[in-house]
Amino acid sequence: MSAQTKTIGLIGGMGPAATLDFFDRILKRTKAVRDEDHLRVIIDNNTKVPSRDAFSKGEGPSPGAAIAASARGLQDAGADFIVMACNTAHAYEADIRAAITVPFLSMIDETVAAAAELRPERVGLLAADPCLRANLYQDACRKARLDLVLLPADSQRTAQELINRIKSGDTGDTVRRSMAVLAKKLEALGAEVIVAGCTEVPIVLTADDVDCELISSTDVLVEKSILFAGAELKA
Repeated sequence: MSAQTKTIGLIGGMGPAATLDFFDRILKRTKAVRDEDHLRVIIDNNTKVPSRDAFSKGEGPSPGAAIAASARGLQDAGADFIVMACNTAHAYEADIRAAITVPFLSMIDETVAAAAELRPERVGLLAADPCLRANLYQDACRKARLDLVLLPADSQRTAQELINRIKSGDTGDTVRRSMAVLAKKLEALGAEVIVAGCTEVPIVLTADDVDCELISSTDVLVEKSILFAGAELKA
């Protein structure tokens, strides 16, 4: 690998398991045979960011300042560009961009672009409640002229419960099967592509669980980060 590759700054901790999963996928998708062939990744696993869910319900302080400070700290530590392993926290993208001078790669924009490349008529979304409240994927899909399919209210409650269980460390068969059922429900509602729009979801849901195309927001940003850094993807 060229010594000229860029250093990735990863805003993490939202949640820690998703951050670990993101880094693990960076390692597995980078073409490398030696330690020095891998990319330099600076990770701020900041679990002390105020709750995105609470703030979205008007029940707590904004996470924006803490997330922006994390981005700035990563830049100061030597990151050439910033990424974030949390879809919901992209509601504070403006705070991040205002705090840094290096590029920021948006997981939302990159994931929607990947979905649009498949030219589906309807895109199903698995996402956390605060991500939906922020209309992150709704707005991005509208701009991309994609028809978005969301879970009905009762199923969305189940989705949030499963996400919370994953955050607590439960990635067992029951959680995996239940997440697959929700994905199948989106297919039944007409989704031709399903977006795993929460970084906890790809920890338990795989392409084998659905009949249609599954787009993992984690995998999309991982691949874009590797390429942006100037490395090659492992075949």
